[in-house]
Amino acid sequence: MLRRYTMIGSLNALLSVALGAFGAHIMKGYLTAERMATYETAVQYHIAHALGLILIAILADKLANRQKVLWAARLIWIGIIIFSGSLYLLCFTGVGMLGAITPIGGVALIAGWFMLALAARR
Repeated sequence: MLRRYTMIGSLNALLSVALGAFGAHIMKGYLTAERMATYETAVQYHIAHALGLILIAILADKLANRQKVLWAARLIWIGIIIFSGSLYLLCFTGVGMLGAITPIGGVALIAGWFMLALAARR
């Protein structure tokens, strides 16, 4: 698990930096101020939770309940995909209905952090 989620977290961090640079340098002229703010939110959550995946990978061997740690990582990865992914797509496509699935990603992120808290509990 340590290698897998270190790799997934690192690749997501890389992707969030690349998408952030893309947004700042290329999309800035094409997106409205509101859409740009949405895009920046997607990037911020993306990088924060990518680092969270790396943290979880580091903690995996230190916490007794490995199953809960694994679920924490899975839920956060799913949350990144749904939360940030839906916001990126919303900004690129303008399809407003994509914003309706963003909260599902937020719930997955919350659940992931909750699972990590449970895994740390004795």
